[in-house]
Amino acid sequence: MKVFTIEELKQYDGSQKDKPIYFAYKGKVYDVTGHPLFIDGIHFEHYAGDDLTRYLADAPHGDDALEKLKVVGEFR
Repeated sequence: MKVFTIEELKQYDGSQKDKPIYFAYKGKVYDVTGHPLFIDGIHFEHYAGDDLTRYLADAPHGDDALEKLKVVGEFR
């Protein structure tokens, strides 16, 4: 499984139509390409291409919301 750095992860922020959309959470990288809640890499005030771990405490959902998303790598 690919290991992503923050510099690599930022390349998958949704700004380039030819690349998938990823974000990191608790050391895993998730693919949200085509997900209706991540249009153009934006989920409310949160942006793909970043580690969103610190934001989940304020979210109206828990870790279980990520269970259906595809894990595409690890984040370090």
